[in-house]
Amino acid sequence: MGEQSVGTAGAGWWRSAVVYQVYPRSFADLNGDGVGDLAGVTSRLAHVAGLGADAVWLTPFQRSPQVDHGYDVSDYRDVDPLFGTLADFESLVARAHRLGLRVIVDLVPNHCSSEHPAFRAALTAGPGSPERERFLFRPGRGAGGELPPNNWPSVFGGPAWTRVTDPDGSPGEWYLHLYAPEQPDWNWRHPATAELMDDALRFWLDRGADGVRIDVAHGLFKAEGLPDHEDPASIEPMRLRGNPLACDRDEVHDVYRRWRRICEEYSPERVLVGEVNLVPERAERYVRPDELHQAFAFAFLAAPWEARAWCEAATGLLEAARRTGSPVTWVVENHDVVRTPTRYGGGPRGAARARAALLAVLGMPGSAYVYQGQELGLPEVDVPVGARQDPAWLRSGVTRDGARVPLPWTRDPGGAHGFSSSSAQPWLPVPTEGWGELSVQAQAGDPASSLELCRAALALRRRLHAEGRIGPDDPTTASVQGEGLLVAERPGLRLVVNLGEHPEPLAEGEVLLASGPLVPAGHLPPDTAAWLSAR
Repeated sequence: MGEQSVGTAGAGWWRSAVVYQVYPRSFADLNGDGVGDLAGVTSRLAHVAGLGADAVWLTPFQRSPQVDHGYDVSDYRDVDPLFGTLADFESLVARAHRLGLRVIVDLVPNHCSSEHPAFRAALTAGPGSPERERFLFRPGRGAGGELPPNNWPSVFGGPAWTRVTDPDGSPGEWYLHLYAPEQPDWNWRHPATAELMDDALRFWLDRGADGVRIDVAHGLFKAEGLPDHEDPASIEPMRLRGNPLACDRDEVHDVYRRWRRICEEYSPERVLVGEVNLVPERAERYVRPDELHQAFAFAFLAAPWEARAWCEAATGLLEAARRTGSPVTWVVENHDVVRTPTRYGGGPRGAARARAALLAVLGMPGSAYVYQGQELGLPEVDVPVGARQDPAWLRSGVTRDGARVPLPWTRDPGGAHGFSSSSAQPWLPVPTEGWGELSVQAQAGDPASSLELCRAALALRRRLHAEGRIGPDDPTTASVQGEGLLVAERPGLRLVVNLGEHPEPLAEGEVLLASGPLVPAGHLPPDTAAWLSAR
């Protein structure tokens, strides 16, 4: 698509936006060190604009020891040299805006890196010091303080507490980390935390970011006194919401009301998008008119390939949107979950289901998030055990590395299929067979490819919005028809997805787009989605 500068117009753009998630480590490596960088992202932004996306969301690129690949921040107001410089970020924003793309930056307010200067100062200062009050240090239980202060588990597995060694060499207090030990949680009841994060928010908005995505937005505050959980064994790894003592506290909403006021100081409009991994009736509290603009909708990420499960998830999200006025943010992939072709069964059938799922989320009212490589139909990669880098792997046996393998841009294997400008080994190994055939180069121009399906869907979606035939707040009903046909009815568009085992008859209406070939006599095959015109 041609360049079209982002200007002051487009208030409320986020209500119907398609946001493309970029994982910078794995997008494009321009400096040839095997790790993606901001200059690499800038060099490939035309691909994102060419898809028809409205915005890019960048996962963390701030200064970090990279224990959790950027989600352990040591300086909230700078770019890690691994990814480039502040000038590189500003160039990225300028290029994105010229292409008509907005830029959303990740902010990680629940925890920082153990290398953050404030935490290093807390370790040096010792028990009872003002420096330690900025974090959640507590004495241990047991005769010698050898037991953690409470029984909370870490999201990554194991206890959520690590004991420190005091300056005199003796065993000391414990500090809370809901994620890796290298990610101590901030004490959000300390005023310095709010000051630090408010400053970080303004810093990136001042540099042209169009909004922020807030990591673990339902975290931040913990229950007063940090009491034991009544059943810690019931808390699944990678699920913070299973511990209500550690998240979703009422105090967190004051933070987002303040951040909303900060965003309203800026023009053009800046947006707040929360990672709020809660059931819909709890998550909707975060998108009240004076809080976050949007919160991620995770229901489809957990739903099996079954029509009633999808219908129940869609209905719950649509009802929440009606109550709050904040459109649903539909998503079936991100950097933390198994890629859809593999999650939905693998092989040709998993690939077909992934195409149908992509068309499904793009056909619903509201906004949609597409994870890099989803437009290519990339499967999960079985990264060799010795090459895995996810900090959750050693603690819980769960690895997210398979969804983070560098993107294939070219058929030719050189530079890890065009990912890198050199022959340096990429930070995660790419498959030795078949990866090039999934590349952007291999799929471009092939009308049967996942890439061209995504381009066609986004172009059609944009046209239908421009013509006023669909909108982000369309009243929509979801139902199951036949043995496994999910039908979502909205003015101007009917979405049908066959999650069953047999072809299902299509209702009346012109087929505008389908994720795969239709069978004769107007039937939709299994594992296929279609958009139909509706009056």
